[in-house]
Amino acid sequence: MTRTVARQIAVRICFSSDFHEEDVQSVLSDFFQQEHYQSLAEEDGLFEEYPEGPSMEFIENLVTSVSVHMSELDGIIDSLSITRKVERIPKTALAVLRCALCEILYFDDIPPSVSVNEAVEIAKRFDSPETVSFVNALLGAYLSSGDHRNVDPKES
Repeated sequence: MTRTVARQIAVRICFSSDFHEEDVQSVLSDFFQQEHYQSLAEEDGLFEEYPEGPSMEFIENLVTSVSVHMSELDGIIDSLSITRKVERIPKTALAVLRCALCEILYFDDIPPSVSVNEAVEIAKRFDSPETVSFVNALLGAYLSSGDHRNVDPKES
C-alpha cells in the first residue's frame, strides 16, 4: 500500500470519527475489523488492500496524533482561516487540514511540501474546487508563517 493511500484512509477515519465520544484506539480497532473493512472495500476501491506493516503503523500514528493534538490543530486552523471558523469548515476539509497540519508538525520524515501537496490531492478527491483552494491557501499560509516545526509524535 502506498503512503498516499494510507494517508487517504487516515483522513477517512478522522472524517468519520468523533474522538470526543470514543477513544482513538477503539475507533481504530472498530475500523480495521476484517468484516467492516471488507464492507468498505465493496463500496470504495480505496479499501481494496488491507493495510499492514508500515502502512498500518502510519495510519495509526497519524490518526492518534490528530486525536491527541486536535485542539492545537483546530487553533491553528481557526487562526489562519479568515473567512470561516472551524465549526463552519466542511468536515472533509477539516479532516484533510488536521491530518496535513499534524504531519507538518509531528512527522519529521515527511517534508511539509509533500504534506500540502497530498492534502490538496485528497481534497480534490472528496470536495469542491472552492474547498480545495481553501485547503491549499490555509496550508500555504501556515508554511509561509514559518511557525511550523517537526516533533516526533511519540515525544508529545
